[in-house]
Amino acid sequence: MAKSLADFIREARAQISEVDCDVVEEWLDAGEDVLIVDVREAEDFHRARLPGAHHVPRGHLEALADLEYGKAHPELSRARERRVLLYCDSGTRSAFAAVTLAQMGFARVYSLTGGMVVWEAEDKPIES
Repeated sequence: MAKSLADFIREARAQISEVDCDVVEEWLDAGEDVLIVDVREAEDFHRARLPGAHHVPRGHLEALADLEYGKAHPELSRARERRVLLYCDSGTRSAFAAVTLAQMGFARVYSLTGGMVVWEAEDKPIES
């Protein structure tokens, strides 16, 4: 039987850790070490993003997270032991991205539940 998008999303979410907006805001307020990664497209990132977020589009994640790739993202590729928070618009792409980073050996990867939609709806801080 063929899988649907919902099947893929359920499978991804079963493999990852998700955190809600309040937890992320606590991390930010406490100044905790967390690498925040926005996996959306460039226009979305430039419109509004979480404070201190780095832009790593989902379509380039594997390459930019790989230390052996000549154009690896300088922070993400070296963050295998750091807490890494991924987010997108709704939490779907970031869930898939979290699975990928875990498979690449990243030890502390989280996806923001509900993504930017919920973050903005809860009136959390943003940069633009």
